[in-house]
Amino acid sequence: MRFVIHSRKDSLCSVYTLFHICPVPTQQENPMADTPIIHFQKTHFITSAPTIRDMPEDSGIEVAFAGRSNAGKSSALNRLTNQKSLAKTSKTPGRTQLINVFEVAENKRIIDLPGYGFAQVPLEMKKKWQKSLGEYLQKRHSLKGLVVLMDIRHPLKDLDQDLIFWAVDCNIPVLALLTKADKLKSGARKNTLLKVREAAKDFGGEVQIELFSSLKGIGVDIVQRVLGHWYDERNYPELNVLDSALDMDVASLSEDQDQTSDAE
Repeated sequence: MRFVIHSRKDSLCSVYTLFHICPVPTQQENPMADTPIIHFQKTHFITSAPTIRDMPEDSGIEVAFAGRSNAGKSSALNRLTNQKSLAKTSKTPGRTQLINVFEVAENKRIIDLPGYGFAQVPLEMKKKWQKSLGEYLQKRHSLKGLVVLMDIRHPLKDLDQDLIFWAVDCNIPVLALLTKADKLKSGARKNTLLKVREAAKDFGGEVQIELFSSLKGIGVDIVQRVLGHWYDERNYPELNVLDSALDMDVASLSEDQDQTSDAE
């Protein structure tokens, strides 16, 4: 089987229609070799938000997880963090319709976006999810990486491609995981990986394709390393600028208070 990537023009039209996205340019990260260790097992739930307006303050660094409703996203999050029930799994794909926020470390979050593309979900519910997803992708400035999960037996569906194209257009790195890799034998697994990697060259940008299995633990170490790099503040000089500006404001406020006390 050969996987075909649809054109960028088709992708953008589809994204605008389905997710109401108007891409906002972001600064591309600077590669660094010495990535700090992230203790993913300390990840904990913060809140579930029906809309972006109900999410925590837009600061720090966020990595979003997105995928079709039956791609195994919740299981992947549980395996990544070595927890059994951090993300709730459901026997009814597509039931989760909230934006779930998890804190990995201070100012570092995982965003579990609503699943998309499940055929048996009512149309009105789909539209609601698409609006929430579109709001997050369009307006959230702390988004620094996107993990797209695809069933290895059904990779690169249209909506998967749409999300990847959007991230590339915004200079946001993408880690695309071929989930449920244990469902295929070793030879078929490697063959699919090579074909998807070859097809993914048409996306351009920074798109990394890897195997993943929540059951067997395949690819967990790779995901942890990639996310550790994305969470490294040194990759984003603009964060340091904001911190410096905040420090200056605090120092200025303290100085003003001292001068007021002296005057009294």
